Amino acid sequence: MKELKQIKIYCENKQEEKEYPIGTTLLEILRQEKPNCKNAILGAMLNNGLKELDYAIYKPKRVRFIDYTHPDGQRMYMRSLSFILFKAAQDLFPDTKLKIMHSMSHGFYCKLEGLDESANYTDITAKLKAEMHKIVVEDYSFNREEIPTENAIKIFEEYKLYDKCELIRTRQQFYSSVYKMDGVVNYFYGYLVPSTSYIKVFDLLAYHDGMLLLPPKSENPNEVEDVIEQTKLFDVFSEFKEWVNIVGIPNVGQLNTATQEKKVGQVIKISEALQEKKIASIAEKVGERRDELKLILISGPSSSGKTTFAKRLSVQLKVIGLEPIVLSMDNYFVERELTPKDENGEYDFENPHALDIKLFNENLLDLFDGKEIDLPKFSFTTGKKFYDGSKLKLNENSILIVEGIHGLNPMLSEMVPNNKKFKIYVSALTPLSIDSSNRIPTTDNRLIRRIVRDHNYRDYSALDTLQRWASVRKGEETHIFPFQEEADVMFNTALLYELGVLKIWAEPILRAVPPVVPEYSEARRLLKFLSYIKPIFTKEIPPTSILREFLDGSSFSYS
Repeated sequence: MKELKQIKIYCENKQEEKEYPIGTTLLEILRQEKPNCKNAILGAMLNNGLKELDYAIYKPKRVRFIDYTHPDGQRMYMRSLSFILFKAAQDLFPDTKLKIMHSMSHGFYCKLEGLDESANYTDITAKLKAEMHKIVVEDYSFNREEIPTENAIKIFEEYKLYDKCELIRTRQQFYSSVYKMDGVVNYFYGYLVPSTSYIKVFDLLAYHDGMLLLPPKSENPNEVEDVIEQTKLFDVFSEFKEWVNIVGIPNVGQLNTATQEKKVGQVIKISEALQEKKIASIAEKVGERRDELKLILISGPSSSGKTTFAKRLSVQLKVIGLEPIVLSMDNYFVERELTPKDENGEYDFENPHALDIKLFNENLLDLFDGKEIDLPKFSFTTGKKFYDGSKLKLNENSILIVEGIHGLNPMLSEMVPNNKKFKIYVSALTPLSIDSSNRIPTTDNRLIRRIVRDHNYRDYSALDTLQRWASVRKGEETHIFPFQEEADVMFNTALLYELGVLKIWAEPILRAVPPVVPEYSEARRLLKFLSYIKPIFTKEIPPTSILREFLDGSSFSYS
């Protein structure tokens, strides 16, 4: 009998190399290596590329096993949890269709289409949750097959999953993945865990006119995420989901079809018109309170389009007779030696205490009293505040616009009476889904925007941006998201067509990320995601579009 060839596998978790027979699976290596991890291993990085645990290895590789504390582990867990809910819904309510609508409260807001109008979601979620726990106990395997696309389409048609048919048909690949679990089929654009028994911690609650699927906490996988009431954010998501359904393009497959049929120009025009109408409506709300309002505060996470939004709002405010004046928060940093530091001893410029809040509030009150102020400036080279003779005074029709990540933090304008402030939260709340089971994370939309902008205007590589992204996200979770419900108005800057445009710019930048860095897996994931979307060219995008802030051709100045 011929002896099996041995290959060398280096396990990064244990920092040791061993030989294994060719064709050994990651799960077999995991059982032998037994890496010291607090939580269950869900997948592995193989030469910095994510793989499922049933993956067989035929060449020497570096392996790093990951658990729920890794972002890819969380994504694998949530896809698998979504599939369990999908099966439970099919088993208990076979005449309905599960739709995973959008993120909410660190979980997914879902609905069952086809329910009787008198249906009670409290009862429904209780039944579904019990059924999901049964499925977990049964320990069904998640089996992925790569089959010819025409065969995959036939399978999805048989199960009436028509949005998946349109998605993989317009993607135009020879082969497509089909996931099966105890006789139920679905499609996911990323990997799953090996079986249902891995999904032990979750909750399912009635929420508004649907249900909320909650995963474990990222920092403590043994506890379910807390429910955070986000009524205003929910209303914005619901409004845009309703709108994309009216337009007839709720998912990537239908956007691709519109692109192929040369109808995407109409989608661009309608998307831009809707945003302009919303901005004009916000300006009208400000105008209704012009006798008392003196300050507009605009906040939002990275790459949400705050700057262009502020400029477009300024135009609409001028239309109704107001004189908007932008006051930059960048001029109010404290001296470098007073800047707070993070847990690593690095300067934390995203901490609100990195700003001279006292001086900022004093300047605001002086301006509102009709006084002229000396405008401070800040040198990032010296880390010092200075004055160059610049002055500012408001007239009768003036209104200040302050745009920055701390805009909705009450501390920023604590001395200013509430009746003088109008607070706006701006973010790219992606209304488009991949299909009914696969949502598009708003953070991915913003990350792709930022990769393109950083490359175009800051000479950063995709690797540079990806390396900074975890810190950016941590700052958002700490300093922005907790205050978003403080807003008087929320504005969604996401455009229905934008990912098709960003794809053209982002793909070559992402392909430059080398395989030898940990960020390679994230670059590959984003490239896989963008591969589902047909390219859309920029000819019809107006020069005032928020999207131009990240590309080129804007009629606004950003200096």
